[in-house]
Amino acid sequence: MPLCLRCRMTVRGALNAGTARFDDAAREYDAILVMSFGGPEGLDDVMPFLENVTRGRNVPRERLLSVAKHYEALGGRSPINAQNRALIEALLPELTRHGIELPIYYATRNWHPLVTDVMRQMNADGVGRALAFVTSAFSCYSGCRQYRENITEAIDQLGAGAPEIDKIRVFYNHPGFIAANANRVRDALACLSPADRTAARVVFTAHSIPAAMARTSAYESQLGEASRLVAEQVGHPFDLVYQSRSGPPRVPWLGPDILDHLRDVNARGVRSVVVHPIGFLSDHVEVIWDLDQEAAELAKELGMRLVRSASVGTAPEFVAMIRELIEERMTGTPARRAVGRFGPSHDVCPVGCCVRTA
Repeated sequence: MPLCLRCRMTVRGALNAGTARFDDAAREYDAILVMSFGGPEGLDDVMPFLENVTRGRNVPRERLLSVAKHYEALGGRSPINAQNRALIEALLPELTRHGIELPIYYATRNWHPLVTDVMRQMNADGVGRALAFVTSAFSCYSGCRQYRENITEAIDQLGAGAPEIDKIRVFYNHPGFIAANANRVRDALACLSPADRTAARVVFTAHSIPAAMARTSAYESQLGEASRLVAEQVGHPFDLVYQSRSGPPRVPWLGPDILDHLRDVNARGVRSVVVHPIGFLSDHVEVIWDLDQEAAELAKELGMRLVRSASVGTAPEFVAMIRELIEERMTGTPARRAVGRFGPSHDVCPVGCCVRTA
């Protein structure tokens, strides 16, 4: 497994730091790097993109062709890149208002603009050190460590002069993230009649991952905590379920699946649900297809009222949270805000954190 030798949030950083979970130094940065999953920009990109995503994972070809149809239904273009660029456009003035004048670069893991290409441009622009914001609120291999490995690979390819990169901590229990999600759920609940609203269940969804991957991270516990905190703010009972499974049927993944769960609660007399994609930051293809298409169609068949809550997107509370997390890494021994039972997540990753299992 590749070890990042130059990034503060890397395995070497953890070894050098001993038992320290945090980097308390006040650091200066030349730029911000927003990193995301990526998505195709046209029909010709769809299959190469999906092959990039699944390389080395033994995903059946039939599954790729099935997922390709989801993108094709949207003209071959994933909304994720436009949504991330909108987030950057919202973040720039937020930073300026707080005296932070830094350029923001955008890189993706699976399609253009690729991480190595963007870091090469950063190098040409004179960026020596940057702070990375990864569009994943929760810890697991694919949501955190894999991004760090992508940075490592880019540094190895670029060689001397490659920018050094620090990574912002995961933020599932930051009060700004919780408030933004709670407000989205409130907006969705307001779409229901008073009677339906009172009886409704809030169903939080997140991307399923292999059970073996979940065992090497805090993904499940973090999702459960974030869901609990949001439900507490909106004052509704809740369930946490999963969606978007893509692995071979013989490999256990986290569940229950959203469709199975809707059938189950319907059989128990639930007639109204608000489905909120807490595990996603924007309404991209998996949210649109799995929730707005498949889940909505099933709810209609079952005679249930389903309202899908928007993801946090560019909610002001969320944008302010990103700015605060940037300030946090620029401040010596900062106050790291977090709510709930677990406290702030580390910004120096332990050696065995979120390791890949297959």
